[in-house]
Amino acid sequence: MALIAQQLNVLKHEMVPEHSIMTDEEVQALFSRYEISAEHLPKIYHDDPAVIATNARISDVIKIVRKSRTAGRAESYRLVVKRPKK
Repeated sequence: MALIAQQLNVLKHEMVPEHSIMTDEEVQALFSRYEISAEHLPKIYHDDPAVIATNARISDVIKIVRKSRTAGRAESYRLVVKRPKK
Protein backbone atom coordinates (compact mmCIF):
# COMPACT_ATOMS: atom_id res chain seq x y z
CA MET A 1 0.00 0.00 0.00
CA ALA A 2 2.91 2.38 0.67
CA LEU A 3 3.99 1.97 -2.94
CA ILE A 4 0.60 3.17 -4.15
CA ALA A 5 0.75 6.19 -1.83
CA GLN A 6 4.14 7.14 -3.28
CA GLN A 7 2.88 6.88 -6.85
CA LEU A 8 -0.39 8.72 -6.23
CA ASN A 9 0.02 11.35 -3.55
CA VAL A 10 -3.51 11.78 -2.25
CA LEU A 11 -2.52 15.03 -0.55
CA LYS A 12 -2.19 16.70 -3.93
CA HIS A 13 -5.84 15.99 -4.83
CA GLU A 14 -8.03 19.10 -4.75
CA MET A 15 -10.67 17.38 -2.59
CA VAL A 16 -8.22 16.28 0.14
CA PRO A 17 -7.57 18.86 2.86
CA GLU A 18 -4.09 19.68 4.12
CA HIS A 19 -2.71 17.05 6.54
CA SER A 20 0.41 17.58 8.65
CA ILE A 21 2.06 15.86 11.61
CA MET A 22 2.14 18.03 14.72
CA THR A 23 5.32 18.40 16.74
CA ASP A 24 5.38 17.34 20.40
CA GLU A 25 5.32 21.01 21.42
CA GLU A 26 2.28 21.71 19.23
CA VAL A 27 0.47 18.66 20.66
CA GLN A 28 1.17 19.74 24.24
CA ALA A 29 -0.08 23.26 23.46
CA LEU A 30 -3.24 21.78 21.91
CA PHE A 31 -3.88 19.60 24.96
CA SER A 32 -3.26 22.51 27.29
CA ARG A 33 -5.44 24.95 25.32
CA TYR A 34 -8.46 22.63 25.25
CA GLU A 35 -7.71 20.81 28.53
CA ILE A 36 -7.80 17.41 26.82
CA SER A 37 -5.54 14.40 26.33
CA ALA A 38 -4.80 12.10 23.39
CA GLU A 39 -7.73 9.77 24.12
CA HIS A 40 -10.15 12.68 23.64
CA LEU A 41 -9.11 13.17 20.00
CA PRO A 42 -10.96 11.55 17.10
CA LYS A 43 -8.98 8.68 15.58
CA ILE A 44 -7.55 8.06 12.12
CA TYR A 45 -6.19 4.65 11.10
CA HIS A 46 -2.50 4.13 10.39
CA ASP A 47 -3.32 2.74 6.92
CA ASP A 48 -5.36 5.75 5.80
CA PRO A 49 -3.89 7.01 2.50
CA ALA A 50 -3.38 10.53 3.90
CA VAL A 51 -1.58 9.15 6.96
CA ILE A 52 0.68 7.06 4.73
CA ALA A 53 1.39 10.07 2.49
CA THR A 54 2.47 12.17 5.50
CA ASN A 55 4.63 9.33 6.89
CA ALA A 56 2.80 9.55 10.21
CA ARG A 57 3.21 6.82 12.80
CA ILE A 58 0.92 5.37 15.42
CA SER A 59 0.37 7.88 18.28
CA ASP A 60 1.20 10.89 16.07
CA VAL A 61 -1.35 13.69 16.00
CA ILE A 62 -2.38 14.90 12.55
CA LYS A 63 -3.63 18.45 11.99
CA ILE A 64 -6.16 18.72 9.17
CA VAL A 65 -6.91 22.14 7.70
CA ARG A 66 -10.02 22.55 5.56
CA LYS A 67 -11.39 25.55 3.71
CA SER A 68 -14.61 26.74 5.29
CA ARG A 69 -17.21 29.05 3.79
CA THR A 70 -18.12 30.48 7.18
CA ALA A 71 -14.83 30.42 9.09
CA GLY A 72 -12.46 30.68 6.15
CA ARG A 73 -10.28 27.95 7.65
CA ALA A 74 -11.24 25.07 9.93
CA GLU A 75 -8.66 23.01 11.82
CA SER A 76 -9.26 19.54 13.21
CA TYR A 77 -6.99 17.04 14.87
CA ARG A 78 -6.77 13.23 14.70
CA LEU A 79 -4.77 10.67 16.66
CA VAL A 80 -3.17 7.99 14.48
CA VAL A 81 -4.11 4.51 15.74
CA LYS A 82 -3.56 0.99 14.50
CA ARG A 83 -6.54 -0.48 12.67
CA PRO A 84 -7.98 -3.36 14.71
CA LYS A 85 -7.78 -6.79 13.16
CA LYS A 86 -11.05 -8.33 12.03
